[in-house]
Amino acid sequence: METSGNAPHVGLAPDDLVATFRRSGPFATLYLQTDPAIENAAQYSERHWRACREQLADAGAPERVLAAIDPVIGGAHLRGGGLGVIADADGFLHVEHHPQPPARDVARWSPLPSVVGLLEWRQGHVPHVLVLADRRGADIYATDARGRESHREAGGSDLPVEKVAPGGWSQRRYQDRADVAWDQNASDVANEVVRLVDRIDAGLVALAGDVRATQLLHKHLPARVDRIVHPIDGGRSADGSDVRIAQETARLIATAAARDTVAVLEKFREERGEHDRAADGAEATAAALREARVDVLLVHDDPDDERTAWFGDEPTDVGVDRNELVSLGRDHVREARLVDVFVRAALGTGASVRVIPAHGGATGNVGAVLRWS
Repeated sequence: METSGNAPHVGLAPDDLVATFRRSGPFATLYLQTDPAIENAAQYSERHWRACREQLADAGAPERVLAAIDPVIGGAHLRGGGLGVIADADGFLHVEHHPQPPARDVARWSPLPSVVGLLEWRQGHVPHVLVLADRRGADIYATDARGRESHREAGGSDLPVEKVAPGGWSQRRYQDRADVAWDQNASDVANEVVRLVDRIDAGLVALAGDVRATQLLHKHLPARVDRIVHPIDGGRSADGSDVRIAQETARLIATAAARDTVAVLEKFREERGEHDRAADGAEATAAALREARVDVLLVHDDPDDERTAWFGDEPTDVGVDRNELVSLGRDHVREARLVDVFVRAALGTGASVRVIPAHGGATGNVGAVLRWS
């Protein structure tokens, strides 16, 4: 039973979405384009919601579910280009906003929630720390996997931080005190950066600032953090570099997210080529999910993909054919979209999920890296 060579830790298994699958359903799933840049953005969102609302009602969604979503729509364009909502008839309402819109609106009333869109948004939210440093300290911004931001300031030693040239015997003393202050401030900043990196499990640190401040910060960072530090242009002062800093940070985040996807797909292809710890295609992946062998589930969710699978009460109750579960003595068997069934099973068995591009290499856009062969 081969278990060596773990998969890259690049999948998501967020607690809130895991908990959503423990609810009985059915669920309304909504992905709505809420582009803030267009004229009359609020009316645009409301118009799109009316069409989706009608679609959900025709599919059987109760009015109380739709009414619970109504208040979310009006101001959604103020919070990003995309809105994601999961709701059920028992009053559960999960709402997420994202800068990027979905490829198109999706409205679905079904036995399981369709959370792949939320997972895809989140995997693009690589947890990161932005450090704007000078010799007095730094402004530090941390953004977690949900896109929630926090701000800290560090440094600020009471010692003088400017080197001066007063002349005479005291000049060296002033210079030394400035060096001590710079170093102490850099140490304080490093401690705060490490604390935030650990708190949000950051995948990268973007660092902007003057040369001496960043050199001292590198000196005080432990190697495990220093290796994820990436320099960007800009600094702490109000010099008009905010847009450039934001653009550079966004580029780093996108690069990190793409790198993680490439890493897990390379691992999948390697294991599949060795006929070892990989499941390729719907049937093989369902079999691995039934045995709780999946480490990272790989899926691509096309809104037009209406393939179905079957699920029961337990997370391991999953099959592409109803008889697979009936033969195991499962009485309460239901049908839902294949992708949603597989995600439910993965999250319910402690696996994570990585959303992959179409034609990413898995047969039928479904596969898995396994815990053991």
